[in-house]
Amino acid sequence: MPDLPSRESLRRFIADSPGRVGKREIARHFKLGPEQKEALRGLLRSLQHDGEVAPAGHRRFTPPGRLPDACVVVVTGTDRDGDPVAKPVDWQGEGPAPVVFMQPERRGLPALAPGERVLARLTPLANTRPGQTGLRYEGRTLKRLTDEPGRILGVFRPPDRLLPTDRRAKAEWRIPAGETLDAEHDEIVLASPLPSSTYGLKNARIVERLGRVGDARSVSLICIHTLGIPVEFSPDALAEAKRARGAALGRRTDLRDLPLVTIDGADARDFDDAVYAEPAESGGFRLVVAIADVAHYVRPDSALDRDARVRGNSVYFPDRVVPMLPEALSNGWCSLKPHEPRGCLFVEMQIDAEGRKTAHRFGRGLMQSAARLTYEQVQQAHDAHDAHDMLGLGEGRIEALYAAFRALLGARSRRGTLELDLPERKVVLDEAGQVAAIAPRPRLDSHKLIEEFMVLANVAAAEELERLRQPAMYRIHAPPTEEKLDALRGFLATLDISLPPGGTIHPRDLDRVLARVAGTDLAPMVNETILRSQSQAAYHPENIGHFGLALTRYAHFTSPIRRYADLLVHRALIRGLKLGLGALSEPEATAFEDIAERISGTERRAALAERDAVDRYLSAYMADKVGASFAARISGVTRFGLFVTVLDSGANGLIPLSSLPDDFWIHDEAGQALHGRRTRQTYRLAQLITVRLTEASPVTGGLLFAAQDRPPSAADTPSPPARHKPAPGPTPGRQQRRGAPRR
Repeated sequence: MPDLPSRESLRRFIADSPGRVGKREIARHFKLGPEQKEALRGLLRSLQHDGEVAPAGHRRFTPPGRLPDACVVVVTGTDRDGDPVAKPVDWQGEGPAPVVFMQPERRGLPALAPGERVLARLTPLANTRPGQTGLRYEGRTLKRLTDEPGRILGVFRPPDRLLPTDRRAKAEWRIPAGETLDAEHDEIVLASPLPSSTYGLKNARIVERLGRVGDARSVSLICIHTLGIPVEFSPDALAEAKRARGAALGRRTDLRDLPLVTIDGADARDFDDAVYAEPAESGGFRLVVAIADVAHYVRPDSALDRDARVRGNSVYFPDRVVPMLPEALSNGWCSLKPHEPRGCLFVEMQIDAEGRKTAHRFGRGLMQSAARLTYEQVQQAHDAHDAHDMLGLGEGRIEALYAAFRALLGARSRRGTLELDLPERKVVLDEAGQVAAIAPRPRLDSHKLIEEFMVLANVAAAEELERLRQPAMYRIHAPPTEEKLDALRGFLATLDISLPPGGTIHPRDLDRVLARVAGTDLAPMVNETILRSQSQAAYHPENIGHFGLALTRYAHFTSPIRRYADLLVHRALIRGLKLGLGALSEPEATAFEDIAERISGTERRAALAERDAVDRYLSAYMADKVGASFAARISGVTRFGLFVTVLDSGANGLIPLSSLPDDFWIHDEAGQALHGRRTRQTYRLAQLITVRLTEASPVTGGLLFAAQDRPPSAADTPSPPARHKPAPGPTPGRQQRRGAPRR
């Protein structure tokens, strides 16, 4: 029997093969037998995990960074000529997805619009910049895959112009006479593409009027429609939710006398987790975490289940929530409201005085929350040492929670997790829906307390599913790739900071770097750079651990109202522990990998929508401040300019290269800086500068600034926290003259 190929020979075969290859082609080439199928699968999985091959759909593979000859792409915007620009749907390589410039559709067919998916024939394009091989393609439509034409969300400007709200769209659309739906100036509208000639502006028809720019609800509406977030529930799902009733005790464990409490934000409307702690005779603590029993109401393959799976998760905007479940459940029967009996899944955990979990037990119960508390209430009561009087709870209840939290915090510290210090801000709206303030988001011990209880419950859930040999929807977070670690090492070397060699990196190594620069001018820069070096967390049925939390197994269990992954974990526990109805079905179990890919995508979509909404609110907030100056910090350095964050509001914008002082600017990618060749001045990541706002567009959420400060010379840049030595000169990089055309 032939030996299994080496990693290098397998990687080389995939790289040298035209298009995509699958296990059948690999087995035929290396003359492998059926008995080696499982070993080959493991080898491919290892290569995929290390980024040496990339999945290309239906168990086929390509070299990382290369697209197959034909693949499914989604239209994201237009170029300046109005032709569609797309990206691959299933891109899993490092860095941004390749750009696909779609050719115009045949005469007489509607133009491709944002959101449309097509099967496209791809041809690699010659690159305009060094090191860009394979990142740009020309695409020709083989088959349109969406049932309906895409939609263009934009602002109508009479008599016939539609300005897309998506900043990725570089061209306007034309609305012919009779297709305006009587829309008025500055109305936000949805339009559908019409058949157009190959050249010039593409034609579209307005199909829906959504309100005026600046209306209280317009910002989140733009984000919802731009990203295709489902808003309406199906009639069948609403009917199922309406028929829901409270869970009966039956065979459930009766927890109604246990004083569980919910601790959430002051503006929270749904409460899906409750906690309890008491000292144990052994010197540790007994903890109970109870979670709303969503699986009791949302059964596999029901209308509610299908709608929830499409959504994947709830999406939170400053002015509204787009829930995963209808309100009758999310704010009703699945919300752990105080003094009302509710079905729950619970985990009882024992920890020792050092915060190590020594035992756990899962069950299905009936509980009754003793109080609905806010983070601020709990923190204030703890700090004032009179929780009993202030919150009306039993003697020592809050103190026991905090004592258990301190033990868990000690275990977290010894475990060595990554503790990034990145400021967060909250958009505060007035009654009219306008931005009243941009406030720092507080980070209290009460927030951390709930997080630690939830993390421990999630670990217990993953361990229990492994013990029961049930499918688990793990929350995975891969270590940084070697490429990202090399870039991080290069940056830290300019600060005289080193990291252990590749393959041995641990979160505590990165945390030591953060501790070393804490409290210095370098701290924001180093925190940002380490954040950007991290892989993206995702869901998957195969466990690779959670790097950031330094955990070998982790599964989301604690928020089934707002995350579909947690609902699947509940169903798997119900099946494994034989806890009754609502258990995981066999079709679901076999589809875990596909479900994981989908809900990881919906999570990324939600994060993008929430970030986009905040950007648009901030742009509206800044719109009347054009010409004003602000203190800012450089948050990104690129060859085409600087990204900056305004200190007092957190607003993000761009300083184009053309707005920098006249010089020949060299992009130092490793040092994350722009160096002026003539003046010897430098702009670098996290540097404090003064900027002037030159443009604010609430429609797209874009802000443009101009630099007002003279950039410091090399001698003025922040010193490393210890053992300073002169930073090396700029590494060879892209040189760009201010105002010169970029090709």
